Amino acid sequence: MSNVQSIERALTILNKLSEYPDGLQISRLSEQVGLTKSTIHRLLATLSNMNYVTKDEETDKYKLGLQILFLSRNYLNNSNIVTISKPFLEKLCQEVNETIHLCMEDLGEVIYVDKIESNQTVRMYSRTGSRAPMYCTAVGKILLSGKQKEEFETLISNMDFTPKTPTTITSKEVFRQEIEQVKRQGYAIDNSENEAVLRCIAAPIYDHKGKIIASFSISGPNNRVTMERINETLIDKMNQYSILVSRNLGYSGS
Repeated sequence: MSNVQSIERALTILNKLSEYPDGLQISRLSEQVGLTKSTIHRLLATLSNMNYVTKDEETDKYKLGLQILFLSRNYLNNSNIVTISKPFLEKLCQEVNETIHLCMEDLGEVIYVDKIESNQTVRMYSRTGSRAPMYCTAVGKILLSGKQKEEFETLISNMDFTPKTPTTITSKEVFRQEIEQVKRQGYAIDNSENEAVLRCIAAPIYDHKGKIIASFSISGPNNRVTMERINETLIDKMNQYSILVSRNLGYSGS
């Protein structure tokens, strides 16, 4: 069944506005989504009436409205993964004093479903609900490592492996080798592959069947999250908390 065009266009607008927390004017939004200003205006009028978007009268910019938060309330409140993992990840954050992300896979991308911020003065620009590529993030590598071969190949066949930094893996064959290593060692590293100034280490969260259903990471600037620190303390921390969270989701493995 084909998509209903007006609904598809409205959802495209919402998705685009989610990338711009400060909002977009109609002309810029029109350029971003490839629709005429008149079409954009009609759709925004309906979305505004239903509080899915709101307009800043001073700047004429449209941004997401509070109805979006209302829609997501039950998911965020009742998601077992978020609810169960949160106290453990908060404790991990206190122990390492770095930002912790909890992530899941959605449509071939990483989506951040929770974030625990450290009290460091240099913090990460990331938000719950934001997305990132799988091929250049530690959390993405973990999620891919849990896929069956056919699904894994389908996912990477749709990735363009655009270099985000000088250390981004851009070869599919090298990336396959990277995922095999992740499977062997049980953790993944983003060695400044997504953002040049950041380094991350991620580990899996398993469900009661032993399936990887989420991943979490410790992230921070290169000068704090050094490879020496990763090897000396953070790998053990990640393994410890991977088991703790997974156990509370019914996982019985080791």
